[in-house]
Amino acid sequence: MTVEPLDAYSQIVTGVAAELTPRVASLRVRHPGGRSGGGEGLGSAVIYTPDGFLLTNAHVVGNSERGTVAFSDGSTAEFRVVGADPLSDLAVVRADTPTPDPAVLGEADDLVVGQLVVAVGSPLGLTGSVTAGVVSALGRSLPTRQGSRPGLVEDVIQTDAALNPGNSGGALADSQARVVGVNTAVAGVGLGLAVPINATTRKIIGALMRDGQVRRAYLGIVSSPTPLPQGLRTRFGRSTGLRVVEVVPGGPAARAGLRVGDLLISAAGRPVTGAQDLQKLMFSDAIGRPLAITVLRNDALVDVIAEPAELIAA
Repeated sequence: MTVEPLDAYSQIVTGVAAELTPRVASLRVRHPGGRSGGGEGLGSAVIYTPDGFLLTNAHVVGNSERGTVAFSDGSTAEFRVVGADPLSDLAVVRADTPTPDPAVLGEADDLVVGQLVVAVGSPLGLTGSVTAGVVSALGRSLPTRQGSRPGLVEDVIQTDAALNPGNSGGALADSQARVVGVNTAVAGVGLGLAVPINATTRKIIGALMRDGQVRRAYLGIVSSPTPLPQGLRTRFGRSTGLRVVEVVPGGPAARAGLRVGDLLISAAGRPVTGAQDLQKLMFSDAIGRPLAITVLRNDALVDVIAEPAELIAA
């Protein structure tokens, strides 16, 4: 019987676990005034700098300001919330003591479907829990709700690595133990999602560390990468566009006349092949400014003008 493939797989997963477990912590978040009858929530966080900064999810910290972080060596510390960005579902917290060595960040834009990934987190407050799987899909959009306001987390990574309550904020890593995503949600049986680590999210993290917030624009669509018709592939020299699968009622996209089924070809004169191409445009300088968008609708190219609005957390 040939066992080498299983042994190689096991070596990769155990190696990633050994490298990342000390760099992923468990959070106990204190919610002001309690929430749903209780004043505490659980989540995970990835150590980002040696002087106490950690990455987690915006939905993990909610409207909290403080909590307790527990590391894999058994040590604990108080933390304060530095800033949170609901649109990306990223947040930065800072422990009041130095942390273990930080995780090494990778590049989610280099991921391919089918690639091995390992999730490390603290489900149910249990530090150092590890699961493994593959990248199931890339460029997904996740509808969310912040208070009474709908929102979207764009360009998420879909994986079949098992995630459980409390995994949110933990690390999704490649075979070299480089963190390529921050686990954000359990979407269904056998389905997990993670916010990618790339140039866009690094910009978000930097703004949170510097200013405690990110001024973000939004369009209000849920989208999915879709192959272009053959004629357009030849015309534009690329193979994919971005299919609109949901339009947030009353949002900028709806007001501009974008419809479910539209296939986005370009925005601001730049090619649109995935959600990240739009996300790169959705920072403060886009708020309230006309944004030219070209879509394929009923086999015809249609130009629309949208004015992205500022995301205001409820």
